[in-house]
This record gives sequence, C-alpha cells and structure tokens, in this order.
Amino acid sequence: MTKRSTSTEAAPRPVASYSQAVRKGNILQVAGQVGIDPASGGVVAGGVAEQTRQVFANIQAVLEASGAGLDDVVMMRAYLTDTAHFAEFNTVYNELVREPFPARTTVYVGLPQGLLVEIDALAVLDA
Repeated sequence: MTKRSTSTEAAPRPVASYSQAVRKGNILQVAGQVGIDPASGGVVAGGVAEQTRQVFANIQAVLEASGAGLDDVVMMRAYLTDTAHFAEFNTVYNELVREPFPARTTVYVGLPQGLLVEIDALAVLDA
C-alpha cells in the first residue's frame, strides 16, 4: 500500500514538517486543524464558537481534497485550552456533526497564542 499525502489551499498550510492529511489504504488521518482562515492566514475573530466553525471548515476542506467527507470520520480528537469553553464548543460540534457520531476524545492543552481549539480526524474510506 502506498502512503499518499493531501494538500489543499482551502485549509491552512502546515507550519512544520507534516501533511494536512495522509492516506494509506482506506485509512485517512487529517492533521490537527485550528481556527485559522486560510485566505487571510490569521486566527478568525471571536471566541471558541467561531474558531470551532473555522476548524470544521478546514477539516472539511482537507477531507474533500482527500475524496472523503465528515460522514467518513470515525474518530475525532478535540483539544481545548480552557475547560470553560467545553459547553460552547460542544454546542457548535453538535450543530456540525451528524449521527452516528464519531468516537471523540476531548482534552485540555496549551495551544499557541490566540488559538482556543484544535481538532484532528481519522476517517475510513471505501476502497
């Protein structure tokens, strides 16, 4: 099986040595996406809700560039900077993700200045 990477201008460019997504066989791993608008290169204005919406736009762009969609995602890992953001994050998450929901882990971490949420996704595609 060949390992292939995905790159799209519709999501922020990686800031280090990693791919936006990598596929091997029918498994696709989308790298952690943050609330950066790929057009401006800046963090979107607002709080955790606005950043979460941008994160999902970035994830969807990478999934689409890889021939996948949110319905192919089986696991998401969400990283929040503040436990107080969970309810607002979860409200937006529930607006954007349909049942059957992917498995999900949510942890609290330090992110670069101004970033409030990061999410990575694991998708399984049809052959």
